[in-house]
Amino acid sequence: MENQDILERIQSLVEEEHRLRDEAVDDGDDNRARLAQVEAQLDQCWDFLRQRRAKRDAGEDPDEAEARPISEVEGYRQ
Repeated sequence: MENQDILERIQSLVEEEHRLRDEAVDDGDDNRARLAQVEAQLDQCWDFLRQRRAKRDAGEDPDEAEARPISEVEGYRQ
């Protein structure tokens, strides 16, 4: 996967996140569950993109980066 592909996926998820937040007036359980999924997927995409950039900056092959499981990405301390 190329960085541009990841950025396009991020953009798509951001658009969905905004739409879900705008629809939060109804605030249904399905809406909240999907919003949580989108947020987790965004975190995973950003983590993957950062890995690829770090490998490239270190002179390594960015294609060796692998998307980490959401459970791992969501467990990072901020």
